[in-house]
Amino acid sequence: MRKTVLLLGLITVSEATIGVFVKLTDGRIPIQTLNFYALAFATAFLIAAVPLATDQRLRFPWGNLTDTAVIGVLIAAQISVFNFAMTRAPIANVVIFWSVAPFFTFLFSWLFLGERARWSYILIFALALAGIVLAKPLEGGHMVGNLVALGDGAVYAAMVTYMRFEGKTEVGNDTGWSMLVGAVVLSPAVVLAGPGAVTGTIHYPALGVALPVMLWAVCLGLVSTGFAYFGISLVLRKLRANVYSLVDIIVSPVVAAFLGYLIFGEVPSSNTVYGGAMLLAAAFWLTREMSRSDAGRGTGARELGE
Repeated sequence: MRKTVLLLGLITVSEATIGVFVKLTDGRIPIQTLNFYALAFATAFLIAAVPLATDQRLRFPWGNLTDTAVIGVLIAAQISVFNFAMTRAPIANVVIFWSVAPFFTFLFSWLFLGERARWSYILIFALALAGIVLAKPLEGGHMVGNLVALGDGAVYAAMVTYMRFEGKTEVGNDTGWSMLVGAVVLSPAVVLAGPGAVTGTIHYPALGVALPVMLWAVCLGLVSTGFAYFGISLVLRKLRANVYSLVDIIVSPVVAAFLGYLIFGEVPSSNTVYGGAMLLAAAFWLTREMSRSDAGRGTGARELGE
């Protein structure tokens, strides 16, 4: 169990580094192209590593091409929107406003999967709405990034809902192929937006060294994306997906915000902190309620409309 907890911690940190690596490129690589590089490196990592984690021979998903392609497109869209938000707002803002994802997940699940709501959801949604209003996403000079982060919550929820519909809530052999589809979808960016300063370096006075720009693109793909998915494939062998989600929805945003402060000196406004705390608490509460609903389905739990 200790190894599982340690791995869960490493996954949380790896996910929290997304904004760090995006910002460390200093705009030297167009964000569209950076997203392609990230998925390309993540694909290579997953195709090599996931078979080791699952003890299964790498196989091409001939009987599952449609799902693999759709999930790949959704992964490309979600990563692209999230990383773009990171270029327009502080890391804390993005991870906090992205945390509306569970609410969109419930909404889509209700509309398309027929899942029903509990009475407690009314209080949860009220708490979340109050948190968003208090955080003031339209103020503070980061309106575009804040709104894009909110929108990315919907994109992520669409991906999760589709994966739940198809019974693919765990990371497996097909994930690397979905990443490949996402990389192919984003590959035109290299021509349309340009390859970026792939041979350039950035000097860091505090470290006294100059590091290649592409180092951060590689880290974004291998650490933030590839290793994160690889680690999840291992953790979900020991923990239920709902347990992992409960931990991730709270810990990852907090770690990401701390890294933003530690590395870039980003200090969120008091409104963002208080509103974000309410939003994260509501997201955790909703995720927990949905987990209980999944576990107790058919036990006569009180639901809206009963």
